[in-house]
Amino acid sequence: MTTSFLNRAGHHLLAASLLSLPFALAAQTTSPSQEADWRRANDAVGAFKRGHVDVLKWEQANPTAGNPAAAPTGAAVATPEAAVRMAWRVHKELARPLARLGDQNERLIAEGRWTELDPSLQRRVEDASEVLEVAAAGRKAWIEAVAAQQVLKHQRDMLEAAQAAHELGQRMVTVGNWSKLQLAPVQLALSNARMNLRRAEHAAAQAQSKLVESMGQTGLQDGFALPDRLPDIPAQPMAAADLQKRAEAVRNQLPVAQSLRNRALSRTAMSTYRAAHALAQDSQGDILKTREFITEETVLHYNGMLKSVWDLLDEVRNQSQATVDAIGAQRDFWLAEADLQWVLQGGEPDSFVGLGGAGGDAPAAAAH
Repeated sequence: MTTSFLNRAGHHLLAASLLSLPFALAAQTTSPSQEADWRRANDAVGAFKRGHVDVLKWEQANPTAGNPAAAPTGAAVATPEAAVRMAWRVHKELARPLARLGDQNERLIAEGRWTELDPSLQRRVEDASEVLEVAAAGRKAWIEAVAAQQVLKHQRDMLEAAQAAHELGQRMVTVGNWSKLQLAPVQLALSNARMNLRRAEHAAAQAQSKLVESMGQTGLQDGFALPDRLPDIPAQPMAAADLQKRAEAVRNQLPVAQSLRNRALSRTAMSTYRAAHALAQDSQGDILKTREFITEETVLHYNGMLKSVWDLLDEVRNQSQATVDAIGAQRDFWLAEADLQWVLQGGEPDSFVGLGGAGGDAPAAAAH
């Protein structure tokens, strides 16, 4: 199951659940003596910016309108290859080694196909290591920026659900069906959703700044227009035997001291890569499929009046959180893949991704 499908499913579920909320609450506030209060409460909620579904639909169709945290509309960087090439252009001193590498090798590096390079390349081409280092930095900055933007979108969805729950809770208090104590957990959920959105906005802004810096555009523009989602992870990781063979071929080209260092780095990079692939598969496979099943069943039970509107809103948040976690795992895989390919060219990353389930924050780094 791809994240693009799940993104669409999450949005449809959110819209469907919000469409049902007024009817659900009406069923919970049917006392004749409270009908007038209910109508006044419903009218009051109509004044909320996000109180009615027609507003929600318009915002979904125009996601950047009136939104101060909308994605930048600067130059488009649609692929990691584009990011790498832009980063290269900033470093004028790389023109000579890029020319010596030739078009084919330049293309392989830009496209992230480093395992197809000649292992002796760095020994034969002076400053080839600098070309690879800049390429790795540009590629990783792009990955983090796209993932942070993806997470931000889903944190907004979770805030929508929390706002809907809070508005319904306030109605329940207004008509006397709830106490303020019953409303308190809903208020806390809304506060947490707002905090998580602020964190996601900060993470997205930081990732954009890092990308802008790596592209040499600091002070020239605030950010880049990016694709909506990261590339899908491969169905299978690179074979361990092929990676070991590649690592040995590279070490044969390195000085003894550097070869020993590379041996240790390769073990860590390969282990991180395999673990990241397994985690990304799990988070995007069984976990999201199970969460989708729970969501569908919750909607069915809700329609059959076996689940409450609060159960439905909780599930909307759970689905969005599962998607956020899957995005984090997908991001970590691509970062681990970039580090592995760099190490297999004799590179030395400052750190490896920690695979700690950051949930949309900047990935935790593990020192090597």
